[in-house]
Amino acid sequence: MDPLDICFVSTYPPTHCGLATFTNSLRDAMTSIGIAGTAGVVRVVEELEPPRRPEVTAEWFWGDRPSRDAALAAMANYDVAIVQHEYGIYPGDDGQEIVGFLRASPIPTVVVLHTVLSDPTPHQRLVIEQVMEAADLLVTQTEAARRRLIDVHAVTPERIAVVPHGAPLNIDGSRILRRPEPVVLTWGLIGPGKGLEYGIEAMRYLDDLTPAPVYVIGGQTHPKVAHRYGERYRDGLLKQAVDDGVADRVVFEDRYLDAGSLRALVRSADVVLLPYESREQISSGVLVEAIAAGKPVVATAFPHAIEQLSSACGIVVPHEDPEAIARALRRLLTDDRLATSMREQAQLEAERLAWPAVGAEYERLIRRVLAEREAA
Repeated sequence: MDPLDICFVSTYPPTHCGLATFTNSLRDAMTSIGIAGTAGVVRVVEELEPPRRPEVTAEWFWGDRPSRDAALAAMANYDVAIVQHEYGIYPGDDGQEIVGFLRASPIPTVVVLHTVLSDPTPHQRLVIEQVMEAADLLVTQTEAARRRLIDVHAVTPERIAVVPHGAPLNIDGSRILRRPEPVVLTWGLIGPGKGLEYGIEAMRYLDDLTPAPVYVIGGQTHPKVAHRYGERYRDGLLKQAVDDGVADRVVFEDRYLDAGSLRALVRSADVVLLPYESREQISSGVLVEAIAAGKPVVATAFPHAIEQLSSACGIVVPHEDPEAIARALRRLLTDDRLATSMREQAQLEAERLAWPAVGAEYERLIRRVLAEREAA
């Protein structure tokens, strides 16, 4: 089959956010395996950032109607658009301007929903339902999100496809950290809601282990958090580690890590910890990347973790419960048989979550959308 000309609509590097990284990875995957012929990007930009990459065919600046119209015009050169949706990345209340953008799209649109709320506000409900009406196909990254769409928004099941988040296989290679202690790792953009306070406090309950584990927190402060509050949150975590008596066992890797260095950091972990506070999170790129690295995971009971870790590659714990986190970590750090079993199961899951497999699934869905459009 002939390659497809695909336009990706989202935030995009050099913007630092999860959707920008996701879009870049999906585009690379679909290009590298020959699915995408021309793979352009409409980059959504809240404020002026460094010069755009060559593949960015247009930039849609918040509050700038001419740039929006130019982006729509650029899209006409492609077969289909893959649009990432998150309430906060598009202009307007709850990102409502994406609705008019989708309605005006000159080509079919596949909309990937990264957030599906169980109890949206009336305006959030309106926005998401208008997005769903305007799209040709909806994609969620978990069955939990698909069920929530059907239950909360009464979407016809046939209009929703489930495709995993995707991650690079990361089983083999060198480590960026070489420490004698077991390494518990959390990484990602740092800010309130990550639950890092509970991970730090959990270290207090593991000081009897020989050697006691070190908790590595990798990542810079989220740009929006840093812009509004500076480093107040990170400074509070540093103070907590001192007050809890675990400052020597909490390490912040707060420098920028390129993709290769980040993968080496993940390979350095013995256990990945996701102590997130959110009960709503139906997609976690960090969780998928941990599995793709063959790492056992301890995670709070957010929907994606409950679903992903049901395959026996991790342990789900209650939210905001450092003692429960410590008990789960203790099991994995002291029971070699359990840890080995979970690592092996994670490696089996990794093949299904690898970006080439995910890119091929998007191709199948796109060709389905185009065939349905042609038939109609």
